[in-house]
Amino acid sequence: MDIKLTLSLYIFMLATFLGIEVIRGVSRLLHTPLMSLTNAISAIAVVGAIQIAGAAPEHTTPFAEWLGAIAVFASTTNIVSGFLLTDRMLKMFKKREPAKP
Repeated sequence: MDIKLTLSLYIFMLATFLGIEVIRGVSRLLHTPLMSLTNAISAIAVVGAIQIAGAAPEHTTPFAEWLGAIAVFASTTNIVSGFLLTDRMLKMFKKREPAKP
């Protein structure tokens, strides 16, 4: 196997396991309020994925570039949906105005 591909897959697996452990460490009671903070973790994943997807052709393989592009898409989707869900959750806690007679 090509050393560049092996290194890229190694980084991908390390980021996956690190992300799982960080999310698993959050208490279930705190998970919903801290959803925005976990979006920051996804933002770090986006930065790494952009680096892999946009690397110079002599420094990576086409397979690694495709994996990077898929990771960019998946992480971006996670960030956007996380912020939408957090916004919806925060709106649920706002006091409703009483109905006018």
